[in-house]
Amino acid sequence: MYEYAVAWEWLSFAARWFHVITAVAWIGSSFYFIALDLGLVKRPHLPAGASGEEWQVHGGGFYHIQKYLVAPSQMPQHLTWFKYESYFTWLSGFLMLCIVYYGGADLFLVDRSVMDLAPWQAILISLGSLAFGWLVYDQLCKSPIGRNTWGLMAVLYIVLVAMAWGYTQVFTGRAAFLHLGAFTATIMSANVFMIIIPNQKIVVADLIAGRKPDPKYGVIAKQRSLHNNYLTLPVIFFMLSNHYPLAFATTFNWVIAALVFLMGVTIRHWFNTTHARKGKPTWTWLVTVILFIVIIWLSTAPKMLTGETDAALGPPTTAMSQRFAANSHFGAARDIVQGRCSMCHAAEPVYEGIHFTPKNVMLETDAQIASHAREIYIQAGRSHAMPPGNVTSISPQERKLLVAWYESTLSE
Repeated sequence: MYEYAVAWEWLSFAARWFHVITAVAWIGSSFYFIALDLGLVKRPHLPAGASGEEWQVHGGGFYHIQKYLVAPSQMPQHLTWFKYESYFTWLSGFLMLCIVYYGGADLFLVDRSVMDLAPWQAILISLGSLAFGWLVYDQLCKSPIGRNTWGLMAVLYIVLVAMAWGYTQVFTGRAAFLHLGAFTATIMSANVFMIIIPNQKIVVADLIAGRKPDPKYGVIAKQRSLHNNYLTLPVIFFMLSNHYPLAFATTFNWVIAALVFLMGVTIRHWFNTTHARKGKPTWTWLVTVILFIVIIWLSTAPKMLTGETDAALGPPTTAMSQRFAANSHFGAARDIVQGRCSMCHAAEPVYEGIHFTPKNVMLETDAQIASHAREIYIQAGRSHAMPPGNVTSISPQERKLLVAWYESTLSE
């Protein structure tokens, strides 16, 4: 069974790599087309129906690009669709959600000090929240509020802040931030799958049939694309946040999330305004820096992390953790971990230069060590990732003992 842990780790790595590749493709094309759209210039010589053009240089050549606000007079012979980047980004992200958070629900998804949930209950809440997000957002866009783009974004911001608070009341801090990113990314990808591409297909069908396309489809698609543009940077922040417990595992984590959304707006506003040749609003960078300083202050203001893993002062809380604690090798493994790891992985780290518990993983008590058996096995047993640079001089024999502890427990 221990081979399963290694295979699962590599599956997680493969899914993450795939997710990053597709996300780079989607974000890159999205940023490019928004910049292109804002930089288009209306000139007298443009053909009928064209709303603007731009000349660009890249890779040793010149590109002459024209945009038709509704559609050209006839269907072009070749048409490139930008959609699969979005679809595969969401699918690979959902695969990672299943592997890491659903497959490891007891460790990464459920925090019984926050809400006492069975793994299946937490997974259902997770799935339901993603569907809920799209339904609420889509109805807002189709309501009278949706006629005002900035008013709609203000209402959407309130919804996102409410979800940030709600997720922190249900899941671990790490899972709350990850889900907030997934919640937002689901809206973005559904915009492409449910609105933007179908609207473009309607326009193409009209062209093929010789009908004049209705301009409303382009207007709707452009609004959704603009929303995606402003939501992209916060999503990236939340997807990276699981490596930084000062972001997700502090008392004011949901407030931090709310401010991250504002930083996404200020940063994109600078780029969008610049690309549209409407000046360079440098004030946005000052606002962004101030917001980030506030976030730093909020992360340390309580002077203690709330902790998203088991409080672990008592016995292990899951059956698997109890098995690891009862194994005959546990005593030796515990001594190794407490001697080589707990100076950093503690509520109050004592190793020089370490001021906060790395990834909020504490390894001081029997329960904490047993609860993190798989991570210890992968990071310090099967690999030499921990301790970093082997600063505490863990020996090959000690690593073998950690491996024996984990593998013998699974084989019992």
